[in-house]
Amino acid sequence: MTSNKTTYVGAGAKAAEVVKGTVSLNYSWKVDTLKLQNAAVLVALAFVLAGCTGDQWGWYVVSPNTETGRINLSFMISGLKETLVVSLTAIIISMIVGLCVALPGLSDNKYGRAFNRTYVEVVRSVPSLVLIFWVYYGLPVVANISINVFWAGVLALALSDSAFQAEIFRAGIQSVDKGQIEAGRSLGLRYVQRLRFIILPLAIRRMLPPLGNQLVYMLKMSSLVSVIGLQDLTRRANELVVTEYRPLEIYTVLVLEYLVLILIVSQGVRWLERRFNAEHI
Repeated sequence: MTSNKTTYVGAGAKAAEVVKGTVSLNYSWKVDTLKLQNAAVLVALAFVLAGCTGDQWGWYVVSPNTETGRINLSFMISGLKETLVVSLTAIIISMIVGLCVALPGLSDNKYGRAFNRTYVEVVRSVPSLVLIFWVYYGLPVVANISINVFWAGVLALALSDSAFQAEIFRAGIQSVDKGQIEAGRSLGLRYVQRLRFIILPLAIRRMLPPLGNQLVYMLKMSSLVSVIGLQDLTRRANELVVTEYRPLEIYTVLVLEYLVLILIVSQGVRWLERRFNAEHI
């Protein structure tokens, strides 16, 4: 009896060491990845700043050491507001639409499930750029409405992303333990109440990483709206290239703008994940 107990204790200790080592390894891997990302940004910034001293490359057009460079940099950075507003508005709308599309797919109604499958497959099959063109040029003709550049971009991006959001919500809701749902039903909670107080709070913990990835994806895809005239980061860079004839220097700064923006958002998403997990341990 004592031998068996000792064996169990030893096995438990070894398992704890394995888990501890795995957690430590994952943590160190995340730290190393973060260091590599920061190092990449610093190297890229150093490259640009070093190049600013060489007039043969034309870095003066984006150098903070020249008046022209400061004006151009200010012009480019001013597009950040449009990029953020379009992305955040589109991601919020896409999440709402995605949830509304996901719920029929989880029901027992065959027509609801058919609608879910059809919507997801059709929307995912259309390229985002094509959808932007159709919403901006085609929707006013079909629906006889007037739509500006901002809302055309928002609706197109939200529609394109909503299919992916629907799949995220569907998978997240299906991952909730059936016992939790049955417990809510036994308490007399209606479906909307179970969804609000039980299902979504439990599912959001699993959905947070893919939802964060979709936010990063949306920030990058927002650059496509520049083709219809939205004054975002990409549009500002394109206009500057036309006037300065320095595409290498200007687009290098544009790459750095998106790189820094995406890294900041990614770190924010990771912080939310850690805080949310810590609150639910």
